[in-house]
Amino acid sequence: MKCSGNQMSRRNALSVGIVGGLSLVELLRLNSAKGEQKHYDFIEAKAKSVIHIYLPGGMAHQESFDPKPYSPLEYRGEMKTIKTNTGEVFCESLPQIAKLADKYCVIRSMTHGEAAHERGTHNMFTGYRPSPAIRFPSFGSVISHEYGPRNNLPPYVCIPNQPNEYAGSGYLSSSYAGFSLGSDPASSGFKVRDLSLPGGVDAKRFERRKSALEAVNAHFARRDESDNVAAMDTFYQRAYSMISSPQAREAFDINKEDARLRDRYGRNQAGQRMLMARRLVEAGVRMVTLTYGGWDMHDGITARIRNQMPALDQALASLLTDLEQRGMLDETLVMVSSEFGRTPKINQTAGRDHWPKVFSVMLAGGGVQGGMIHGSSNATASEPEDDPVGPEDLATTMYHLLGIVADKELMAPGARPVEIVDGGKLIRPIVV
Repeated sequence: MKCSGNQMSRRNALSVGIVGGLSLVELLRLNSAKGEQKHYDFIEAKAKSVIHIYLPGGMAHQESFDPKPYSPLEYRGEMKTIKTNTGEVFCESLPQIAKLADKYCVIRSMTHGEAAHERGTHNMFTGYRPSPAIRFPSFGSVISHEYGPRNNLPPYVCIPNQPNEYAGSGYLSSSYAGFSLGSDPASSGFKVRDLSLPGGVDAKRFERRKSALEAVNAHFARRDESDNVAAMDTFYQRAYSMISSPQAREAFDINKEDARLRDRYGRNQAGQRMLMARRLVEAGVRMVTLTYGGWDMHDGITARIRNQMPALDQALASLLTDLEQRGMLDETLVMVSSEFGRTPKINQTAGRDHWPKVFSVMLAGGGVQGGMIHGSSNATASEPEDDPVGPEDLATTMYHLLGIVADKELMAPGARPVEIVDGGKLIRPIVV
């Protein structure tokens, strides 16, 4: 331990990053921020958790939830259709999901005006259009702020990592950011960062470091009489609790799952990420955001859909079935979204380009009415025909299902009050 004169450095006194990782410690600060965490009971929560499955790049609505079989070939594309168990028509790319249509709602009239990936992604992660004046927090960070952790687990987890800059905490403290796994659950030797002791650190050494930290904190508390020191001690203690908690470690251990169930989800990125998401919400995580694939299909869309969609179809169907069999679907909101859809007409390279005017989102469980289609696009899937839904409406509805008042004001830098969602409307027909 090195000291400079009489000034003892906390960083030199104990290398806590070796034990828990500062990202984890910072994340766990949120539950003790005085005056920040509040609970509001104006809305009865129907959902306890959210699994947000995000398909980056802009998934084509025509080749998924909103085919147009009676439009000209250059609009409908090469793929055929399949009937769902409710009599609706989806693209043939979703045979397993089509069998479960009574379990979810598809919004076919999502719309916004942002054709750039970054701006469209911002819309679908925050419910706001991008602004040069302020950075808005993501859904997961708002949920972390409003409810905090449960069962010694981070309230907001990203699989495998934070997918984009708009999935962060925005104007809120960085302590409300998502906890990233750091590696893919589908990879061999998968291991979550920050949750295990490093090589050479056994349980006894771990406890010695914990005791050393307590001594350091006591020194600073006596010297500074600072509430911040006591708070930091609390943050680190929570990090220690999570590392030493068998329940927390087990929640992240996908190898605890039955091999046959892992096979049913699919031994691939889509399958194992969704299975991990189910494990985490079952253990107490409030929101899991995961990504799968790349859907920016400007060329060869038919072949690319046929290559990429089967894993999504299998995994999503398995997730919904698994949640229902465990009695979790009614209290878990599953949301499948993308930043926008694709152009109505096939382009010269047999693909589709960016199209934010209309696209589809799927919602299941957590207080959502199953077996229904909300809104519609026109005959060429180029714009909403009826009941247009904006990102602010989707966000408002998600928060409502979680029991969060969407127009509640949070404090941005400069003591500026900002509503969680500005101007969104509850999509009442889809709420049970």
